[in-house]
Amino acid sequence: MGEKIKILWADDEIELLKPQLFFLEKKGYDVTTVSNGHDALDVLAEHNDIDVVFLDESMPGLTGLETLTRIKKVDSRMPIVMITKNEAENLMEEAIGSEIDDYLIKPVNPNQLLLTLKKLIDNKRLISEKTASDYQIEFRQILMDINSGLSYEEWVETYKKLISWELKLDSSDTQEMGEILAMQKSEANTEFNKFINKHYEDWMEGKEDGPMMSHQLMKEKVFPKLDPDRPSFFLLLDNLRFDQWKIIEPIITGAFRVEKEDYFYSILPTSTQYSRNSIFSGMLPSDIYKHYPEWWVFDSEKEGKNNFEGELFDKLVKRVMKTTMKSAYIKVTSTHKAKQFSDNIYNYLNNDLTIIVYNFIDMMSHARTEMEVLKELAGDEKAYRSLTRSWFLNSPLWAALQKIAEKDIQLFVTTDHGTIRVNQPSKVVGDRETTTNLRYKMGRNLKFQNKDVLAISDPQKVGLPKANVSSSFIFAKPDVYFLYPNNYNYYNNFYRNTFQHGGISLEEVICPFIELTSR
Repeated sequence: MGEKIKILWADDEIELLKPQLFFLEKKGYDVTTVSNGHDALDVLAEHNDIDVVFLDESMPGLTGLETLTRIKKVDSRMPIVMITKNEAENLMEEAIGSEIDDYLIKPVNPNQLLLTLKKLIDNKRLISEKTASDYQIEFRQILMDINSGLSYEEWVETYKKLISWELKLDSSDTQEMGEILAMQKSEANTEFNKFINKHYEDWMEGKEDGPMMSHQLMKEKVFPKLDPDRPSFFLLLDNLRFDQWKIIEPIITGAFRVEKEDYFYSILPTSTQYSRNSIFSGMLPSDIYKHYPEWWVFDSEKEGKNNFEGELFDKLVKRVMKTTMKSAYIKVTSTHKAKQFSDNIYNYLNNDLTIIVYNFIDMMSHARTEMEVLKELAGDEKAYRSLTRSWFLNSPLWAALQKIAEKDIQLFVTTDHGTIRVNQPSKVVGDRETTTNLRYKMGRNLKFQNKDVLAISDPQKVGLPKANVSSSFIFAKPDVYFLYPNNYNYYNNFYRNTFQHGGISLEEVICPFIELTSR
């Protein structure tokens, strides 16, 4: 049968099913058993390789139907077989309405089990083949789009289309098509890079209409939506890419309704120090430095680079809002702070707006660089998405959001920038004051390979402050990471295939901005 089909069987009388379990194992199936719905959900949260779920309808606690509903909210594609002691018509109607894939009557006949499994697995194979076939048809259209001189809005739609196919191909395990899609995404990034090179300076100097960017987000998308009769929460998940949003969306929409899925473009560099300070100040970095020099820290300085976001946001509120507003700014950077935030979540309902900066995804991408075990857990894009989903589902953040979902609130979910997996090293030479970031560099007399970068000789043209008169910036093109000649081979191996940010790619620049309300 090739690789074993993995079954999760939930039944509070699992001991009575030993003959059926023995039969399945002899036929080459891998069966994991649990005695209740809660354990079934835990297994599915921890393992992303389950192929089919058998659910006993009449389990105590969380019933089979309730478990079914929760599974489908998280993974609508998971094949589920309901097992019941009777053929009650209303029960089956409810189960079929809840998207079961098949049902069996106890006592379960082993041959019926086999028939059900073959039907479901073949159906999964057929879906996989259809997904691959559909992508082959759309491949040509996407290819034409990429090379047709897209606008900034059209680039967002193309990027979302590529993500949609990534997620579909993830589910269908179509490896060959996945490789073709990865190549197409790489080609899209090459063209997107040319697009940014051509237009970015003109956008920043106001010579050409451009997309909404980091420093415009609060004024354009948040403040106008605030409602004095309903508390608002602004959740910024550091490093959240659009594909990661799409992975956690089915979980969030169990408790919240998406009113609008929007976007903005992160400023360059696509790094926390620049993009997040811009979001909360409503200013470009050069203006922050000009008006609040005591709150701007250059890359070469050792202090924390985002220590004054709360103060910058207070200044923005006073500058833009014409009425008084009760707001709070919370930054979650550790497990202890995450639990503290979740425990206190009800207190924030007294605010007009609560800002929550949650650093987990950023920590995960950096930890992945440092820790071998995380490199294995998030070895590629699909695994990185899966790790994000598992974290979110079991996080204090989701627990907190579920609490306030019962109230009448609005929720904004966004990020400051994304990340890209890098594979191409590029040598850079700079002095000891040059920034250490792998995807952008600021320094004097930088020497670099022109083909790998967007170089900005006058940073103030793009809203960036200069540490000294001769400072310039370079931004890495997709897939590139900067290395110094010293210990080149060691760092080349260390950083290859890691997720980084600061440069130019669809993943780093195009950011999700989601408006939700409680159901």
